[in-house]
Amino acid sequence: MTTTKYLTKIEQIPEFGDEERVALKKVAEKFAFRTNEYYMSLIGWDDPNDPIRRIVIPDVEELDDWGSMDASDERTYTVAHGLQHKYGSTAVLLVTDVCGGYCRFCFRKRLFTNGHDEISRDVTDGIQYIRLHNELTNVLITGGDPLMLSTNKLEKIIQQLREIDHIQIIRIGTKMLAFNPHRVVNDHALLEMVQKYSTDEKKIYIMTQFNHPRELTDISIEAINCLLGAGAVIANQTPVIRGVNDDPKTLSTLFKKLSFIGATPYYVFQCRPTSGNKTFAVPVEETYNIFQQALKDCSGLAKRARLIMSHSTGKIEIVGMTEECIFFKYHQSTDPEQIGSFMVFKRNPDAYWFDDYRDPVAKYPDS
Repeated sequence: MTTTKYLTKIEQIPEFGDEERVALKKVAEKFAFRTNEYYMSLIGWDDPNDPIRRIVIPDVEELDDWGSMDASDERTYTVAHGLQHKYGSTAVLLVTDVCGGYCRFCFRKRLFTNGHDEISRDVTDGIQYIRLHNELTNVLITGGDPLMLSTNKLEKIIQQLREIDHIQIIRIGTKMLAFNPHRVVNDHALLEMVQKYSTDEKKIYIMTQFNHPRELTDISIEAINCLLGAGAVIANQTPVIRGVNDDPKTLSTLFKKLSFIGATPYYVFQCRPTSGNKTFAVPVEETYNIFQQALKDCSGLAKRARLIMSHSTGKIEIVGMTEECIFFKYHQSTDPEQIGSFMVFKRNPDAYWFDDYRDPVAKYPDS
């Protein structure tokens, strides 16, 4: 398979029975559905709990009332249309509202619903803001998935960023290497563009999202190697998702396979309390235990990921637990004075998010 057809209607999936099709259409009417033939070929349809199916096929439990559409309060940090500036050195540029498939647990699913216009098809204002803010050293191009843009359009954005002296790192956030790796393997112009703009002193980072080891197919690994050969740096991030990777063996296998092929395990996220996500969410303390058990079976190169909550106030790292307490640290913060701050709370096994911890024991500034 060298090309893949995109599927946006439940009726296009022949494996569904009539009753299931009716139920899932109701979910797709609320939260957009999109996949493609390549990714569908990875699903084991005989297994109703198949993890690849879980990632991309609607679930009726998504209709449960839980969470908010902007769980990390991204609107507060939007400084120009399509541009977020939450932390001093990093800007986030939203350039498309389309992906190769829509993860059912997506924290930006609001982008794929009517009435939301947060992405910027014209990046002029965002580029100007970046140009005027010398404290910025790196820009994350995301959306949606930037690799849904034509290479020509993507290169125009990257070229403008490379003309700004203080931008050292350009990051491209993408799940296309899992959803449709042919997008990379078959596009020599994309690889030439990466080679041109990922220089010896200013690298392009490809921030992949492999959630399960089975996504690391031969063609996906080929896509990773193509980008590595073009001079990109690969780093992977994934949330812990119920029914996908919420057991230590699966997560450990993912970390190890990524390390074997030269893709650094970077962030492991606590699933954000986004609308529709309750069925995918794992309580914080269970997530921590899964993560720690997974690391035990990994080499140092495979255990470089940090366990993070992308909270409205910053990236909060979950760093430890005792029988009575749980320990957090501000890995990054909207308030620079809080970076490195260490927080101790009484444990709450029912907590899904930082806000669910209401009984602090202590807080220590960075020493």
